[in-house]
Parts: sequence; C-alpha cells; structure tokens
Amino acid sequence: MAGVLIGLALLAFWFFSLFDVVTSPEDEVRNVPKALWILIVVLIPILGGLVWMARGRPRAPRTPWPVPPGPGMPKGPDDDPDFLRDLDRRMRGDD
Repeated sequence: MAGVLIGLALLAFWFFSLFDVVTSPEDEVRNVPKALWILIVVLIPILGGLVWMARGRPRAPRTPWPVPPGPGMPKGPDDDPDFLRDLDRRMRGDD
C-alpha cells in the first residue's frame, strides 16, 4: 500500500512539473529553451521535474524593502543645517 501511495505521489509530481513547464511563459523560462525543458521533464520524469523546479522555473518578481521616509532617517553632514552653521562658526573662530 505504501508503494502505491509513493508511486501516485511521484506521478502527481511529474504531472505537476509537466503542466508547470507547459503553462510557463516562454520568455520567463530560465537557463534553456522551454521546448528543451519539456523534453527533460518527459524523458527524465522525477529528476527532470526536480531540476525544473530548481533551475528552470520562472522566478517571482522581487520588490525591494520599502524604506519609510521620516525624521528618523540619518542625514549626511552636508544636509544638516545645524552642522553647517556650527562648522561655519568654528571656521571663523567664533568659539
């Protein structure tokens, strides 16, 4: 019984991998052309599906972490008017 369940799970993974390759947009497939990925998944069922998941599947677009602007953001010394005033005062010798 366990062998049947493992076999069905592997068959389901193979079908999922094949369906995923076929429905992926051609321009988003990585490393090799889509037709070659289909051949790899069909001819090497389990290993081909694993390689597809790791190396060929399109990546989700990544967005950078948002940096909230606010008063807590550090400023460079040349952007800080208090620092520039103090520097000007020290350069004139008004200590």
